[in-house]
Amino acid sequence: MKTKAVRLYGENDVRLEEFALPEIKNGEILIKIISDSVCMSTYKTIKQGAKHLRVPDDVAEHPVIIGHEFCAEIVEVGERWKNDFAVGDKVICPPVLSYLGGNKTIGYSFGEIGGVSTYSIVYEHIIENGFLQKFGGDAFFKGSLIEPASCVLRGYKASLHLPDGDHPKMNIKEGGAVAILAGCGPMGLVAIDIALHGDVKPGLVVVTDLDEARLARAAEIYSPEAAAKDGIRLVFTSATDKDSLLAINDGKGYDDVFVYAPVPAVVTLGDSLLGFDGCLNFFAGPTDKAFSAPVNFYDVHYQQHHYAGTSGSTPDDMKDIVRLIGEGRIDPAPMVTHIGGMNAVIETTVNLPSIPGGKKLIYNHIELPLTALADFEALGKTDARFATLDTLVKEANGLWCAKAEKYLLENF
Repeated sequence: MKTKAVRLYGENDVRLEEFALPEIKNGEILIKIISDSVCMSTYKTIKQGAKHLRVPDDVAEHPVIIGHEFCAEIVEVGERWKNDFAVGDKVICPPVLSYLGGNKTIGYSFGEIGGVSTYSIVYEHIIENGFLQKFGGDAFFKGSLIEPASCVLRGYKASLHLPDGDHPKMNIKEGGAVAILAGCGPMGLVAIDIALHGDVKPGLVVVTDLDEARLARAAEIYSPEAAAKDGIRLVFTSATDKDSLLAINDGKGYDDVFVYAPVPAVVTLGDSLLGFDGCLNFFAGPTDKAFSAPVNFYDVHYQQHHYAGTSGSTPDDMKDIVRLIGEGRIDPAPMVTHIGGMNAVIETTVNLPSIPGGKKLIYNHIELPLTALADFEALGKTDARFATLDTLVKEANGLWCAKAEKYLLENF
């Protein structure tokens, strides 16, 4: 079986190549990867090459396939798993293989499996540890977005509180005040969705961003009026100073603060916003291994401040996201602002920080330049296919949807 994939060889060295995969073994499964969403972590990996903690030192001699936010369908099942999986099953996979110890991760560490490939081999140890999961959703893109959404949920689960006379409690504080700083990017949108519709309901959610257009889009998707009906006060603001943000909470500190930008000033601001027993989650991963920011350790002691950081997710996190989506409580579709084909992956990934919008969703078996959903209408004037996509997206309130994906896969 031949596969086409984007492989990492070193710093700023990624190549789209076709090569042969070995025949699968008795305990392996062959998958056809339909979609993969581009993660900022992959951009950071390309910039660092073998210096990245998840990338093997010998990557120049043994290149790895990039991409880890994928959804696939099974095309061949090894004998061991024929009672558990079948050809045609949709599947997803959390990339951080924690059971191996260290930092072995799909999309960073392996040469025969990765999200930016047409076909990949799922190793036996991945399956026997329960990391290959069936996905019953109506669209592949939703499966791709489960991984990033589960990483956000993992951050929520890491929030720590120590109520008097009780055991430590994980997750955000029930009825508390949440601040999501730099929170209108694709991952921030999921953080808003989980704050509003997750298993623990806060009383106040404040979302900041410097980009007024992103703030406006976020407020359109998650309206303060709708949140108020659920008993949550939702505020969007471009404020970046402590006093303005504390004033929104009547001068009181926040119970949970999430930092979605790897900027020292944002970390320090988040620290200054914490109330008693407050927890700050540093979600945004920096590329600088010496990254640091000033925090108030007087308050760590006397105000019982806590700090958490999470990277990746677990199989249980993915199951929880699938449950929340299945219950109609959260929707990952607002993350997507662009689509493209395999031919667009390298240019998109290496330029990711400078491309506006949210998630860039790649369909591995089509050829298509990276295209914004907002450009469908104009493109439709010369290509009827885009006119149809524009209609389908507008029928879904401007969001990428299962009908649009089905049409894309059948007509491009």
